[in-house]
Amino acid sequence: MPDIKNPKRRTLLRASLTSALLASAGWPPASRPVSVQSDSTHTPFAPELEVELRAKKDQLAIWPGSATHVWRYDGKVTQGDAGALVFLSDGYVPVLRVRRGQKVRIDFINELPEPTIIHWHGLLMPAAMDGHPRNAISPGQHFRYEFEVQNRAGTYWFHAHPDGRTGAQIYFGQAGFLIVGDEEEAALKLPEGAYDVPLMIQDRKVNGDNQFAYLSQPAGGMMGRGGMMKSAMMGNGGMGDMMAQMMGFLGDQILVNGRPDFVLPVATRAYRLRLLNASNARIYKLAWNDGSPLTVIGTDGGLVETPLLRRYVTLAPAERIDVWADFSHQPPGTKMTLESREFAGDVAMGGMMGNTELPMGARFPVLNVRVTQHSDASNILPMHLGRVPAVRPQEAVNFSRPRVFSITMGMMTWGIDGRRFEMDSVTASETVRRETTEIWEFRNEASMMLMAHSMHVHGVQFRVLKRSVATEFSSARDSVAGGYVDEGWKDTVLIVPGERIRLLIRFGGYTGTFLYHCHMLEHEDSGLMRNYLIRA
Repeated sequence: MPDIKNPKRRTLLRASLTSALLASAGWPPASRPVSVQSDSTHTPFAPELEVELRAKKDQLAIWPGSATHVWRYDGKVTQGDAGALVFLSDGYVPVLRVRRGQKVRIDFINELPEPTIIHWHGLLMPAAMDGHPRNAISPGQHFRYEFEVQNRAGTYWFHAHPDGRTGAQIYFGQAGFLIVGDEEEAALKLPEGAYDVPLMIQDRKVNGDNQFAYLSQPAGGMMGRGGMMKSAMMGNGGMGDMMAQMMGFLGDQILVNGRPDFVLPVATRAYRLRLLNASNARIYKLAWNDGSPLTVIGTDGGLVETPLLRRYVTLAPAERIDVWADFSHQPPGTKMTLESREFAGDVAMGGMMGNTELPMGARFPVLNVRVTQHSDASNILPMHLGRVPAVRPQEAVNFSRPRVFSITMGMMTWGIDGRRFEMDSVTASETVRRETTEIWEFRNEASMMLMAHSMHVHGVQFRVLKRSVATEFSSARDSVAGGYVDEGWKDTVLIVPGERIRLLIRFGGYTGTFLYHCHMLEHEDSGLMRNYLIRA
């Protein structure tokens, strides 16, 4: 239960959590039910893993010369496996490993100079624990997360989620991996330990003093949602900032796990590469430079049913992909590059973005692999990976009339069906019933400014049913569509200009207010986010 110094907020959150009916985590059906009782009959939460996390200011040596100011997570395990929390790149990227069915308590302390909160991206959990912006805590305050891990094994992540400042806080370092394991995955004997490699991909704009540059406001500014736009229109940030706010901020340097020119040393054996696009707005078209196909074994919500071969993978902001990479046939000394290939700039209106030397759709290296040693390890890729049930759209209660959400723009700010984010507003068209299945359709064709969006729905995992695109946009879409990985469980999807996408969503036993929004963070911060309500 949240532990916050503000007594009014603490009472509100306790009431919200107590009223939640947690009969089941819903889809996937193997999730075990969880219950929360009122305070008068409350059974004390008995965590198997306790972690202390702090959001803090720090300085890290990323480039030669001056240290770079960052806002990062720090922390430690206070009960349970001490190795459950590790930090990559001198503390820049936290990796928290948990297992399905584990009870986890996380005590979060805000040491930043502005409010923040953590969202557990992709996890199935009570609304009060999901990291809604209205639960943001002020500097010096503390929030206690308590939840049982309901998700199947997979690559998830956590990041800041305050109102109007999500883009800035993630940009300055508030992001980490959350990796879930389970017995089904363990039985496959996939690469583990040093051969299971989380790789967080981000783009950054850096000034001459090695500091991250972001719009007109440095870390610590309190502009809030819409404030950047107002600042730019008043001349404080200029047209460049205004365009970046509308279109998404792009950097001109690529960091992997917080490091530029990243080199991954490998042995002659198989690896599991967990690729996370944690960039604010950049889309990647990932491919090996020698033309070798990518072998996809997992996506947002865990393992796919069978390995998938792709010439390239299109990865939108917040999407994850797990790749089986076998270097057993590469002699020591071999160098390979994972690069982002060219694609049509008008997929994301990249040709109009003037705030970077690395426009959307350009070709550039992401990371380098160097084979440094020989290994005698066997490399057997399982032909069957995860149990993924068949998609049954006829189970949807609205099968004949899908729920439609159109991305719109008005008064130079983004919205959904003409509505911007409102902290407590939920319409009838955004209200669903728990333990039901629905079809949602997102349409990217109604806005006066068409560009790509990365749509994320909190509190669920879903299946992609269908995509379609208007004829006049098909050519640009075809430059990335070969890299879509719509198989398996998803929580985030790319939708390009002129495209429609239908999703099959199962709402589980949790009730309360959750979010759905674009994960191009400047879009989210300027209004392309709405609440939806799961009711009993």
